[in-house]
Amino acid sequence: MIRTTDLTKRYGRIHAVDGVDLEVREGDRYGLLGPNGSGKTTLVRMLLGLVFATRGEIEVLGSAVPRRVKEILPSVGALVEGPGAYPHLSGRTNLSLLDAAGPGGGRRDRRARVGEALERVGLAGIDRRPVRAYSLGMRQRLGLAAALLRRPRLLILDEPTNGLDPRGIREIRDLLIELNADGTTVFLSSHLLGEIEALCTRVGVMDRGRLVLQDDLATLRAPTGRVVVGTPDPERVVALLDGKVEAVQGHLLTVRHPDPGDLNAELVRAGIRITEFAGERRSLEQIVLAATTTSADRVEAP
Repeated sequence: MIRTTDLTKRYGRIHAVDGVDLEVREGDRYGLLGPNGSGKTTLVRMLLGLVFATRGEIEVLGSAVPRRVKEILPSVGALVEGPGAYPHLSGRTNLSLLDAAGPGGGRRDRRARVGEALERVGLAGIDRRPVRAYSLGMRQRLGLAAALLRRPRLLILDEPTNGLDPRGIREIRDLLIELNADGTTVFLSSHLLGEIEALCTRVGVMDRGRLVLQDDLATLRAPTGRVVVGTPDPERVVALLDGKVEAVQGHLLTVRHPDPGDLNAELVRAGIRITEFAGERRSLEQIVLAATTTSADRVEAP
């Protein structure tokens, strides 16, 4: 669905995007993570032909971008750097004008598409208020409605939950999962680790313009070969396992063991009381911190 090769964008001496090889497969829910200033938005804008690359190649839906971008845009829904709208018009009118600029369909079809899109993002009860009176969350929902007007094969979203409250974030997440289940590939950029971890099946991590990590989330979060054991008898576990305990924090121990089942049986045979037992998996936060350098907006004293 999306493939880039050595994609680079320079602004003078600054490499906003530096040699990125991105791969988004059909059916993915792909999350592009990175702090502000890491190059995410510049990369997204290049995918849509809004910014020209300094070097490299872009392919979206099998077509070269920007050369053939007009051919693929009707099949792509996008929300980049916040929704654009005429502030003096209502949301419904804005969507009607946007839909009218697209190919095909009469006025009745247009009303149906606009109504369906508003309903899907939770703005079905929208009134005649102008967009300038909307909250940030309502504007974000309106931008998502615009991206969904043509039932796209591919959604490209930049920070789609910006300005939403926790319930709104959950609703948009559920909507994106539903759209993906119906056949829409979802590509989104965000700096919110929790949202990417809850939504996405595949993850890329940007750091200072470079794509430093790209893999399926399930692979990245595979078992580490360690087991977290909770017990009121930590000293007995340390003595029993003879060097396999790597860390002790109060009643919690981190044990390196190739087979959690065998470890559990060994502890039970020894009569050790167990209050907690779980195979260790790295969190997405740990994965990202291991792959990146210091924060992009951190400035050290000379």
